[in-house]
Amino acid sequence: MSPEATGVYEKLARHLDDLPGGYPATPNGVELRILRRLFTPEDAALALHLTLIPEEARVVALRAGLPLDEAERRLASLERKRLVSVSETGGRPRYMASQFIVGFWEAQVDRLTPELVRDVEEYLPYVFDADVWRKMPQMRVIPVGQSLTVRSEVMPYEQAGELVRQGDGRLSVSNCICRQEQRLLGKGCEKPLASCLGIGMAADALTRSGRGRPITTRQALDVLRLADESGLVLQAANSRQAVFLCTCCGCCCGVLRSLKRREAPADYVSTPFVAQLAADTCQGCGTCETRCQMEAIAVCDGTARLDPRRCLGCGLCVHTCPSGSLALVRKPESQQPKVPRTIVDNYLKLGQVRGRLRLPQLIGLQARSKLDRWRARASPDQS
Repeated sequence: MSPEATGVYEKLARHLDDLPGGYPATPNGVELRILRRLFTPEDAALALHLTLIPEEARVVALRAGLPLDEAERRLASLERKRLVSVSETGGRPRYMASQFIVGFWEAQVDRLTPELVRDVEEYLPYVFDADVWRKMPQMRVIPVGQSLTVRSEVMPYEQAGELVRQGDGRLSVSNCICRQEQRLLGKGCEKPLASCLGIGMAADALTRSGRGRPITTRQALDVLRLADESGLVLQAANSRQAVFLCTCCGCCCGVLRSLKRREAPADYVSTPFVAQLAADTCQGCGTCETRCQMEAIAVCDGTARLDPRRCLGCGLCVHTCPSGSLALVRKPESQQPKVPRTIVDNYLKLGQVRGRLRLPQLIGLQARSKLDRWRARASPDQS
């Protein structure tokens, strides 16, 4: 590969690392191998001109120094490859940079190759920054509905059914990329594949890109029921307004697998509940141990033992306990996570924690976008 082509991938890696989710460099350059598998040099050069602000093709064309028709063609190609985030306003697509996770990696579902999967598996330990996740968790665990009692004080955004209804009927279901990639490697499990829900605008985008298919509210609730029966943890983005709801297993999910390596996984996710065990009534049947995806429960000498540091408060162990020895309880007020209102708020806080989106940088980004939009409107070549 020419030095010029290598250089553009290095620039793209740095550009992606400036986004809230990050894209850290590694000693062996596996992050560059991933980019080469997904982006042509032409793709990478154009992606450098995309920001966190959705912009029309004419704005990107001006910034990249391209004729409008060429920019439109290349942006459409990036969209087909699922390497760019796209929204539509007034019938015109607007393009913005897509992060690695959650972003263009998950978008590769149904089009994975063994080579890409092996590279991503090698890269995942570098992506999970424990200090950042402790300060600003990116995933929020939603308790299984049947694990909550009528006495439980539960916010609407802590209930899976309510999150699904936030979509106002705009819902989609997609295959789980984590189970898909593990099966490609001959690992993982046989839990349901079509199990990841998109909600609202995210459902629109997933359907538009071909990653998901539209479903009804009843069908979405059926997905949640099947997830419970299959022993899957419900995870959403850490915001009150839901955009997706994943159903995750501890053997395949990249997030849960990363957390399981930690002594106290509960420190790295937003979770308001924790399981509580009444050991004196436990029958030692082992159902809870089988259901738990985080190895938080183990049966020893005929009685279950619970490690609350490993418990994510998912509730999978609670309503299937035949002796009723397990319950979900709300954590003390001092341990209650503050949940951002929207996914945008989440990303802004994440970027600030990583030192990438401080106020001067945000102001500069917005000012540059406004100026480029004005220049694009004023330019006869971009009209």
